[in-house]
Amino acid sequence: MESMVPSIVFTPGELADALGALRASTPLVQVLTNAVVTNFTANVLLAAGASPAMVDVPGEAGGFAAVASGMLVNLGTPHGEQRAAMAEAVAAANAAGTPWVLDPVAVGSLGIRTNFALKLRDASPTVIRGNASEIMVLAEAGSGGRGVEATDTVDSASAAATALALRSGAVVAVSGEADLITDGTRTVHVHGGSKMLTLVTGGGCALGAICAAFLSLTDDALLAAVAGHACYSAAAERAEAIASGPGSFAVAFLDALHTLTPAELASTAVLS
Repeated sequence: MESMVPSIVFTPGELADALGALRASTPLVQVLTNAVVTNFTANVLLAAGASPAMVDVPGEAGGFAAVASGMLVNLGTPHGEQRAAMAEAVAAANAAGTPWVLDPVAVGSLGIRTNFALKLRDASPTVIRGNASEIMVLAEAGSGGRGVEATDTVDSASAAATALALRSGAVVAVSGEADLITDGTRTVHVHGGSKMLTLVTGGGCALGAICAAFLSLTDDALLAAVAGHACYSAAAERAEAIASGPGSFAVAFLDALHTLTPAELASTAVLS
């Protein structure tokens, strides 16, 4: 792993404490996500030490959001009934003080999800997480990527991420070779991870759920997002070292998340 200047924002001990708190509390995470990734996302939350609840039905979503520890809203397959449930859940989460993550999957050229994502952007998300092209669309500084694939770089999205954080009040996380996470004032890069995550359906989407789990443990949303990304990167690196392909990587990744200790996270996380 390349040598990096240690982060001046968070210490290794703070990351370790965050993971220890997650394991001790088993946060209940409501997941409103796309049909392609539901199973993998639930398994990722279980492996990390959280409890998933895939409640995305109108008439139920709002009531559950009020009692959940954290919530993910992922726009991967935003059919009409699910959009209604998401709007209901967001309103209830905001009223109850439940922190939530917005993942604006494939926004840009697709009108329904893009318009809905812009409305949710202005509905007080706690964290907005996406690739560089998705973040630039929400910042109204780009036209989007190629489907779920980014055509912009993390560096080119840096100014847009800062502007989006200041506009929305959310912590903004931009995924890439080094993830950029900012609250508009403080910025942290989380290094490491594995490109194998891009070959597993749900590899990116489940990261939003992990961030939602950490959000329930601290009032500092930047720390929660950084801890979530650092855990994900550490587990992905460990999984890649023993995997022979994307199938074995997915299994090894779940195992690595499950066995990652706070001390190991503190010793392996690379922030700058």
